[in-house]
Amino acid sequence: MKALRVQKGKTGIFEVARPSAEGEALVRVIASGICNTDLEIVKGYAGFNGTLGHEFVGVIERADVAPEMVSTRVVGEINAGCGECYNCSLGDPRHCPRRTVLGILGRDGAHAEFLSLPLQNLAAVPDVIGDEEAVFAEPLAAAWGITEQVDLSTETKIAVIGDGKFGLLCALTLARVTDGLTLIGRHPEKLKIAGDIGVHTRLTNDLSGLDRSFDVVVEASGSESGFESAVGLVRPRGKIVLKSTFNGRPTWPASRIVVDEITVVGSRCGKFGPALELLETRAVDVRPLISDVLSLSEGVKAMERAAERGILKVLLRMDG
Repeated sequence: MKALRVQKGKTGIFEVARPSAEGEALVRVIASGICNTDLEIVKGYAGFNGTLGHEFVGVIERADVAPEMVSTRVVGEINAGCGECYNCSLGDPRHCPRRTVLGILGRDGAHAEFLSLPLQNLAAVPDVIGDEEAVFAEPLAAAWGITEQVDLSTETKIAVIGDGKFGLLCALTLARVTDGLTLIGRHPEKLKIAGDIGVHTRLTNDLSGLDRSFDVVVEASGSESGFESAVGLVRPRGKIVLKSTFNGRPTWPASRIVVDEITVVGSRCGKFGPALELLETRAVDVRPLISDVLSLSEGVKAMERAAERGILKVLLRMDG
């Protein structure tokens, strides 16, 4: 099969064997989404070599333990746990110390014609959700995952830093929770996507009057300046939620964290059930976030396109 891989620092389309899927489900990939994490991996994040990609929709081709699931359209939780540790016993493989992670850690990913995952990682996609929308299930789950870790209410004042594809997803989902949401970014045309559903927006060069005014600040810009801005915007005893897999060493005034008793929360993945419900009910419309759709054979071009300034989500459609 064809796969978009990074191997020894080189990114390209390679011919590789299909996954054996022994003990797991074999999934024929319909479409996948290029994430900022993919772009960071190419720069060296996580030291990963193999097939990239962790956002996908596909069809189960083989499932020896549940043959009735064959031909089911699915999306998939990207963390595959050992099944034996404490976290796995609680039904949460996201923090299994021996986990593999689709396209990120020890497991080939979704930018390929086929992938394999444990059957319990897969969730059926309701018919009303289109293929291109279903690709957003994983990042949408990650955005909604903020609500698992931080108590939010209709009165919580939240700032989201970053108007890229993931920052927008955070804004579109958290707008379901509170009216006090502000999205901060550099691109008026992107901010308009959130503004059209009633989200307050501000340009990064015009933050006057916002110092220390937010209960929660979500850093989703993936930039060093975003970390610094978050410290300046959060109120004393507020919370900063870090959502970016930023491949660097950001600097920020650590004394502010101590003096203002700020809580810093790392937030990675989320549960797929709520994300699929948001898509099924059209509570969140992800279609305006799609900038381009290319074929798998154009994978290198798609990665370059995804890295261009102003581009949101680039999808890959599998050839044939």
